[in-house]
Amino acid sequence: MKSLDAKTPNQDWHPNIWPPFTQINNSKPQIEVTHGKDALLFTKDPEKELIDAISSWWVTLHGHSNEYIADAIFDQSKKLEQVIFADFLHPQAKKLAERLSELTKLERLFFSDNGSTAVEVALKNCLPIMAK
Repeated sequence: MKSLDAKTPNQDWHPNIWPPFTQINNSKPQIEVTHGKDALLFTKDPEKELIDAISSWWVTLHGHSNEYIADAIFDQSKKLEQVIFADFLHPQAKKLAERLSELTKLERLFFSDNGSTAVEVALKNCLPIMAK
């Protein structure tokens, strides 16, 4: 295998993409996925369907192209895509917090988009209790 550098790029890899968690010099090129449905991924090769066994890695816990979720996202995107929680509130957050609070019996909830922030907030909430 040729060395991968700016002068002699590996032609099997897209020239503008460096995928996460990958050492391009030692890895096979990415498989190009065209679309997904439920737990399946479909590639450029119509003979090659894959089971997405890591769909929960980020956001596809309920499968790809879930019609109910896609419709809800579409409807919501016509109202508001995203707003930071630091100084703002919105009806969808209130509704979700109320439903989760009822289910979990937790008085207050913290929404996070990553584990490190969730751990930071948990520690900040526990430290005053531990200091007593």
